[in-house]
Amino acid sequence: MREQTWLSKIMFFFNIVLTVLTFLAYSLPFLAPKAFPFLSVLTLILPLFLILNFFFFVYWLLQFKRYMLLSGLVLLLGITFINRFYKFSETNLPKEEGDFKVMTYNVRLFNIYEWLPKDDVAQQISKLINEKSPDILCLQDFTNNEDADFSQYPYSYIKLNGEKLKYGQAIYSNYKIINKGEIQFPDSFNNAIFADVLKGKDTIRIYSIHLQSVKISADIHEKIDEAKSKFILKRLSLAFKKQQQQSEIIKEHFENCSYPKIICSDLNNSAFSYVYRTIKGEMKDAFEEAGTGFGKSYNFKYYPARIDFILVDKSIEVKQFRTIDTFFQSDHFPQIVRLNLDNEVNEKEN
Repeated sequence: MREQTWLSKIMFFFNIVLTVLTFLAYSLPFLAPKAFPFLSVLTLILPLFLILNFFFFVYWLLQFKRYMLLSGLVLLLGITFINRFYKFSETNLPKEEGDFKVMTYNVRLFNIYEWLPKDDVAQQISKLINEKSPDILCLQDFTNNEDADFSQYPYSYIKLNGEKLKYGQAIYSNYKIINKGEIQFPDSFNNAIFADVLKGKDTIRIYSIHLQSVKISADIHEKIDEAKSKFILKRLSLAFKKQQQQSEIIKEHFENCSYPKIICSDLNNSAFSYVYRTIKGEMKDAFEEAGTGFGKSYNFKYYPARIDFILVDKSIEVKQFRTIDTFFQSDHFPQIVRLNLDNEVNEKEN
């Protein structure tokens, strides 16, 4: 066998380190963040690990070296993670009677603190919602704004907290709301709300969930020194601990619901995390079912972050999904999905 060059030795060393980190990240959705809060940060950069493993696979392949098997095995074992990161084809099934649209959007308080150099954010958001005309609309980081018009919806549930600034979440619906409530989180300004809507003869439980924020700005592009890195990691670790508690509270609430569920959420975490796995359970991820591309839902520079999700019961068919990642009126992007409630499945279950 030909002797390794010094470059090959260095590259193989980094390949091994990457393999260990990737397998560690694979295991984190099954490990409680409270036990390993620092390591949980790896779930945010798992997509980067997958890209680097693909790079190593191609690098060794072009050199006809068997080292390619290492990253090849990593990618093969992580095939389900790849599907959560990138979708190569989308689904757009024919429209049928009974289809309905659901939209979720973190509106970032309609730019009340002027994060964006715009003065018509609320109007633009209202315009988009009128154009897309979702039957059910869930808004996180919501506050009352006279320029945001949702009068087209006959039913709504709005839950606001705070003293000087009232903010929270809102659910708007074309279908009658027959029950509603809030899930409070200990020691947090975040929460979850739900509404039971009556669509024909079917009752559907709608959740709007906003988990603990990691409080890292999307426009953090300045130089990050060692002290700032430690501060960010500490903040992430604390947020992940709270998110674990919040996700487990939500999961317990799910167990008392017998209706088909639709979850609209800003989880402030990735699809590779413990909280995503806990909340998703056996439900379907609308992006995985019908989306395409990266499904980027958060406007983080250079990185396709997907931290907003629409999850639906197995009895609900996902016919179309889209993230509107060209709509820059918040640090998040709106997501809209077209669904159909499979009545045959529900009749069998009942």
